[in-house]
Amino acid sequence: MNAITIDGPAASGKSSVGFEVARRLDFLFFDTGILYRAVTWAVLQQGIDVADIEAVGQVAERTRIDITAPESQQRDGRQVTVTVDDKDVTWAVRTPRVDQNVSTVAANRLVRQTLGVQQRRIGLRHGSGAGGKAGVVMMGRDIGTVILPEAPLKIYLDAPVDERARRRGQELAARGRETDIARILEDMRRRDEVDSGRAIAPLRPADDAHLIQTFGLSIPQVVEKIVLLAQTHLELGQARPLDLTAPQEGTGALQE
Repeated sequence: MNAITIDGPAASGKSSVGFEVARRLDFLFFDTGILYRAVTWAVLQQGIDVADIEAVGQVAERTRIDITAPESQQRDGRQVTVTVDDKDVTWAVRTPRVDQNVSTVAANRLVRQTLGVQQRRIGLRHGSGAGGKAGVVMMGRDIGTVILPEAPLKIYLDAPVDERARRRGQELAARGRETDIARILEDMRRRDEVDSGRAIAPLRPADDAHLIQTFGLSIPQVVEKIVLLAQTHLELGQARPLDLTAPQEGTGALQE
């Protein structure tokens, strides 16, 4: 199986690093957290209390979420296009309001059951090479521990919470949004507590995960560490050729 799982807290670098690793290896990049954000956005749009387990679970069951590659005219920095019932919500799912509520939705056992089955199916299919790619890079918070524990390479990215809050502030500012670092830091600390303390699939490194502290490292530096690990943990000889000389895009702030 050619599968890499990347877990870690918010703004530890999972998205920017995972996307580039997938590009280097010709793997599918699958950000599973987008599904939880999409459900959270739908719940908030409908005025439903995110703490209402049954109501939120029903939203997850009936909401049609799709993730596709960006079209050529969508040059706004997006890595994928996210739609909810055919509505483009790519950036709507990245707002502070969604940030403040997604952990509660993600802790919902009904939501996790609904989305977890879909995530595992996608991971197994693409990890076996049946999806048209050489493998899969899956990122989230419980991929290596719950969704795809048999993955041969598991990564856990981390960074101090104040550094992660600064990165999220830069990300929002780059999209023209006002940022309140103190508020972002407070929300992130609360989110870490919820993610790590939930009864179902808490955020933690898998026992065999490789821990990488991203503080002080650029995107290319973290990507290179993972690509080198992939050479020893995956069957890349059976996949498409790995171009170790390929230029690595992006040297800016790590995201998600």
